[in-house]
Amino acid sequence: METNKAYKQKLIKRAYKFSLDTIKLIDSLDKRAFSIQVIANQLIRSGTSIGANIVEAQAFSSKKDFTNFISHSLKSSNETRYWLGLLRDSGKAEIHEVGELLQEATELSKILGSSILSLRGKG
Repeated sequence: METNKAYKQKLIKRAYKFSLDTIKLIDSLDKRAFSIQVIANQLIRSGTSIGANIVEAQAFSSKKDFTNFISHSLKSSNETRYWLGLLRDSGKAEIHEVGELLQEATELSKILGSSILSLRGKG
C-alpha cells in the first residue's frame, strides 16, 4: 500500500503533467478567434491552478487549511472540465486533442473529491 507522502507526490506529479499538457493544447489552438482567446485564458488559469493548489496545500499544517486548498483544486478541476468541454463541443479543438485532457481532468476531480470526503471523515 502506498504511503500518504508517496500518494501526495504522485498526485502532484500527475497534476503537473496535466498542466504541461494543458499548455501544449492551448499553444496549438488558433487564437485569432476571440472565443478561443477567452477560453484559452480561462483554461490556462484553471488548468494550472489544480496542481498549484495541491502544492500550496502541502505548506499548511492544519487539516482544515489542507482541505480548503484541496477543495480549491477540485473546483479548478471541475472548471477546467467545463472549458475543455466547450472547446470540444464548439468544434474549436479536435475531439482527440481534448479527449485525453478531459478524461484526466475527470479522474483528477474524482481523486480530489474522494480525498476531501476522506479528510472530512465522510469517505
